[in-house]
Amino acid sequence: MTFATIGLVAAAFIVLFYNTVKILKEYERGVIFFLGRFQTVKGPGLIILVPGFQKMTKVDLRVIVMDVPTQDVISRDNVSVKVNAVIYFRIVDPEKAIIRVANVFEATSQLSQTTLRSVLGQHELDDMLAERDKLNTDIQALLDARTDNWGIKVANVEIKHVDLDESMIRAIAQQAEAERARRAKIINAEGEKQAATMLAEAARILATEEQALQLRYLQTLKEIANERTNTIVFPLPMDLIGPLTKIVKAVSKEK
Repeated sequence: MTFATIGLVAAAFIVLFYNTVKILKEYERGVIFFLGRFQTVKGPGLIILVPGFQKMTKVDLRVIVMDVPTQDVISRDNVSVKVNAVIYFRIVDPEKAIIRVANVFEATSQLSQTTLRSVLGQHELDDMLAERDKLNTDIQALLDARTDNWGIKVANVEIKHVDLDESMIRAIAQQAEAERARRAKIINAEGEKQAATMLAEAARILATEEQALQLRYLQTLKEIANERTNTIVFPLPMDLIGPLTKIVKAVSKEK
């Protein structure tokens, strides 16, 4: 036997061994086809194939992170924004992922783009900025339902950026400033209302309780006495001031 023959035999053996023996990692599965028809799913570990009759397609079961390219979205209130996102998914049924869709990753990417535009287009700009968690959940649920037929499980969706043009940023800043001014005016008005209510209540108490009026009178004298002024104060008893006040009120009524 010549060296050429030995080489041919060795090459044939290597090719036969390569097409017969397959080793799959823990996170891999093999979809086996027998004469073009689906037979079974095997793995992980050592897989023996019948050359010429059986063929295997590997499937990775790990979580895949896929960027959704920036999409032009028009919100429900007719604001144009640019939005991009990232999705986390994995293959849970290798048979469906190989048989029911030609390219599972391309199909998932395209579906993610259209779903992102569809869901965000139903919401206003304020919802996109303030309720991002809810939008992530809505997109994830919709994607998961639509990719179930492909053997895909969408675990999570995260909206990364919502980009606005400069004119819209200025408009939002003006709106926020106007909102802050409105709140400041409301707080100021509430304070004045509470102060007026308390003053009115104090006036009613002083008008009905002579002792309260006398205490207020004495407190006012004390405050004046503590000030460094040239004013001389002669305190009058409340018993004398009371009749004088009644006389003044009676004269005013007669006029």
